[in-house]
Amino acid sequence: MKSIKLVLGGTALVLATSVYAQAEQAEPVQEGVKVEKMSIMRKLVPTGALEGQAAQQYVQTMRDAQAKKALAPDDHPQVIRLRAIAKKLIPYALPWNDRAKEWKWEVNLLGSTQINAYCMPGGKIAFYTGILDTLKLTDDEVAIVMGHEIAHALREHGAERAGKSVAANLAVRAAALFAEYKGYDGRVVEGVGSAGANLAMLKFSRDDETEADIVGLDIAARAGYDPRAGVALWQKMGYVNKNSPPKWLSTHPAGKDRINEIRKHFPEVMPLYARAKGVSVESLAPYKSNVKVIPDVQ
Repeated sequence: MKSIKLVLGGTALVLATSVYAQAEQAEPVQEGVKVEKMSIMRKLVPTGALEGQAAQQYVQTMRDAQAKKALAPDDHPQVIRLRAIAKKLIPYALPWNDRAKEWKWEVNLLGSTQINAYCMPGGKIAFYTGILDTLKLTDDEVAIVMGHEIAHALREHGAERAGKSVAANLAVRAAALFAEYKGYDGRVVEGVGSAGANLAMLKFSRDDETEADIVGLDIAARAGYDPRAGVALWQKMGYVNKNSPPKWLSTHPAGKDRINEIRKHFPEVMPLYARAKGVSVESLAPYKSNVKVIPDVQ
């Protein structure tokens, strides 16, 4: 029995390792921001199935919200505003993922105090009134948030994380089986391995957040929204998230790190924004948010 378990464990480990070793999908070279190629790990989960599940979940969420009278109607000023911004962003999102041209894009607003927004696989976007009201977002800042969430869907981060989780679980199980073969308690090894895998997945998620920030900046800039709004946005977030968890236990980068990363990419995205506005970078005025405690952003 031990030999059978060892073979199974070895097979799982080889599978997990070989997936990491495969060549990643090529990305077209373009101006603007540069990011790493999309991970092959997302291929462990069928993309079409994930998008189908997301669409079903989105429909159910909207139905539940409507039943609770929390779904804003089509003629709500904020819904009109969100959809107008999305209409400008989406054309510049399509080059990042060929599948996006087939997505049935939707934008809705949910009544909730949550400071949150998301874009599900397949282009299903939702904003909560809490993020608009609490942060008093300008159109540029809404575009940064929306671009960030769209980028998650475009870069298939959900499928990537699911695939990495599959591979990590296979590797942990393989290690436990090997420990049992050697006469040790496989449950202890599996427990320690799972804890390590969970911490690794948090790191994966922080990397995804950073990538979504960068790609979102690019999309927003091309659509004519000021990338410097990203700094103001995270300054505002800093005021309402003072009790956030430590960086190493968070799925999001720390606020200062996030702002520094955004600033680092200004040389790549500010020319795109200036071109969209039909002016030179040098002639752009400093970005001004609508909250007095936020300083002008250069």
